[in-house]
Amino acid sequence: MNRFFVKKEDILDGAARICGEDAHHITGVLRLAPGDEVVLCDGCGTDYPAVIENADKTAVTLRVGDPSPSLTEPRAKATLYQALPKAGKLETIIQKCVELGVNRIVPFAAARSVVRLTAAEFEKKRARYQRVAYEAAKQSRRGIVPEIAPLAAFCEISPESHGAFLFPYEEESATSLKTALRGIVPDAVTDVAFIIGPEGGFEPSEAETLVSLGAVSVSLGPRILRTETAGPAALAMILYELEQKA
Repeated sequence: MNRFFVKKEDILDGAARICGEDAHHITGVLRLAPGDEVVLCDGCGTDYPAVIENADKTAVTLRVGDPSPSLTEPRAKATLYQALPKAGKLETIIQKCVELGVNRIVPFAAARSVVRLTAAEFEKKRARYQRVAYEAAKQSRRGIVPEIAPLAAFCEISPESHGAFLFPYEEESATSLKTALRGIVPDAVTDVAFIIGPEGGFEPSEAETLVSLGAVSVSLGPRILRTETAGPAALAMILYELEQKA
């Protein structure tokens, strides 16, 4: 069934209204008409069955049914801290991680990041990145649109602020990601974060800082992954393991 995001405040007294691009998509592309059923999502993890009452290419009004929790959201909220990659790669990382179930993505400037942006320069690009997240959330039928946070400095990352913080590191060999995840009790840890470095990896001093702050250094296996591969791969492993234990 077709699914559309609406703002929570736009669902009022059993009715909703969709305007703009989505209205055009409903009428001009999908050819939906009064009487057709759709699902609305408020972007906060709640779905609503709805029936189209009136529709044209500028606006669609709907009768809305009782809410229910979105069934597509992972139990664990996963945050990805992603070092700025080379041009174009961040959009791919955002798209794939949103499809897989990430809750939030925090880009940051690492010592070996090839791309150098100020917080203000990144802010000019953030609306586009948020749009990528929105489109990926629609395509994958997510219950939320994950936030793409403002650019952070490495010193602003706080592993202790999360229930668990995993640090996939190419120099780690003793502890696998799976071993670390086996020590996480799903009911006790619903907020898990992980951090991925840039193309050149982390500086040794950065790795030492992360571990000293409570990050758990883990291995993703014997092969070295590209930065645009490591994030989605680690996320899939984390959510799979935690959902299996839930």
